[in-house]
Amino acid sequence: MGVPGFWDSREKAQEIIGQVRGLRNVIDPFSKVESMVGDLEVMLEFAVEGDGSEEFAAEAEALYERVCPALDRLEMTSFLGGRMDANGAVFSVNAGAGGTESCDWCSMLYRMYTHWMDRNGYEYEIIDMQPGEEAGTRSVTLMVRGEFAYGYLKTEKGVHRLVRISPFDANKRRHTSFAAVDVAPEIDDDIEVEINDADLRIDTYRSSGAGGQHVNRTDSAVRLTHIPSGIVVTCQNERSQHKNRATAMRVLRARLYQREEEKRRQEHATEYGAKGENAWGSQIRSYVLQPYQLVKDLRTEVETSNVNAVLDGGIDLFIEAFLRHRENGTAGGP
Repeated sequence: MGVPGFWDSREKAQEIIGQVRGLRNVIDPFSKVESMVGDLEVMLEFAVEGDGSEEFAAEAEALYERVCPALDRLEMTSFLGGRMDANGAVFSVNAGAGGTESCDWCSMLYRMYTHWMDRNGYEYEIIDMQPGEEAGTRSVTLMVRGEFAYGYLKTEKGVHRLVRISPFDANKRRHTSFAAVDVAPEIDDDIEVEINDADLRIDTYRSSGAGGQHVNRTDSAVRLTHIPSGIVVTCQNERSQHKNRATAMRVLRARLYQREEEKRRQEHATEYGAKGENAWGSQIRSYVLQPYQLVKDLRTEVETSNVNAVLDGGIDLFIEAFLRHRENGTAGGP
């Protein structure tokens, strides 16, 4: 970075800066914890041998309270050693079986995940959002950026099941709804994903956004259909058709890359917790609001009755438990 002419190629410079930032995000926390552990050892020695042992013991206890969570965070980072784990993520939630109920459940999950992203300092933008016919959201796709966004969010890939008394049912009956979470890594430019123009069907249409100077007035929204794989990507967040197409191509590259990676994994073993049909038998997590309150991860058996905290973005216990189980060889995963 100190070489003259470093900024002559802005794109190359940004790539190197990103690599440096990624390395620092691993090295700096380790160095910080190492220093804290060293200070703790010194404090404990003084507490045992030196004068003012009570004061040193109190300082050691306070430092210990800071070391433990720092070690936990460092341990979580050590579990994210996959090639794409440090990258951003293409994150989507799609309503499944259940009609209006599932569309409302999709909106609830969207809120839960964006709250989690806000808490953890991740930036995200809506690439596409399709509203439900009566209420809620049929599907939503986000581009999430930040260190290890894909590494953490890929643990949420799968079908999420909700059981509650429906607010849309006048008879107050219990309903079961499904929504599927899909996650793909944001692909680096140096990774080649071959897409032939002949394999693409490109449709344009008017955005279904909230309105504005350009939205709903021009055919700026883009839908890409990759015919061989059947993957469909839509983007309508940008004002221009050109920008929407470029964003849609990035998402398509990510999903094609993910598809090929999953094929390779399935050659060796069935992927544990993979997303399947949005219905019974393929859930990774169950959220029960009535007749009792319980959120349970079906892969790790971790559960909590604090449903409101989970739906407000408190999903770290499930993410961390899955990473630990996978590291210990007791769970598979993406």
